[in-house]
Amino acid sequence: MIPMNWRNGLLGLALSSVLAISLSGCATHDSDTLVVKSPDTDMIELVEEASASLLSSTRGLSPDRPIISATFVDIDDLQRSSTLGRTLSELFTSGLVQAGLTVIEVKMRDSLFIEESTGELILSRDVQRLSLAHDAQAVLIGTYAQAERSAYVNVRIVRARDNTILGATSIKMPLDRDIRAMLPTAW
Repeated sequence: MIPMNWRNGLLGLALSSVLAISLSGCATHDSDTLVVKSPDTDMIELVEEASASLLSSTRGLSPDRPIISATFVDIDDLQRSSTLGRTLSELFTSGLVQAGLTVIEVKMRDSLFIEESTGELILSRDVQRLSLAHDAQAVLIGTYAQAERSAYVNVRIVRARDNTILGATSIKMPLDRDIRAMLPTAW
């Protein structure tokens, strides 16, 4: 039989271990890359934090002029996107609007290259034409890439008139079941 004080000590040790393991699964922010260590990714929370990071690093935006948002694309094929790319674009657009910026809803326009399965892909030759047509000062763009157990997302706000990057952030997301379900089956 285990004495009562030993039993309480073992229980305390077990609870401390569970707490330490639980806390080790939290997200950390290392320089300008948000890293999620939890196997269950809260994509909305992650993108909200990354949007805040993006805006804090962005210089030269006027709150009076709109931004165009493009679908995020596969880094290995800039003509291809996925549910993940379209969702990331939507979430970052929401973050910009919540911060008080004006974002043009390009899905309602005929001026972009739009494919039902891909999204709004802004070709580099069209950026200046589109920004002039809509008086947009910048474009929100993003790419994503696959690693063995993670997806890497790079997001930029690019000034339309000269392609200068005004702000940027990066995210590392674990390829959990939800994230994998939004990627093409080849991933």
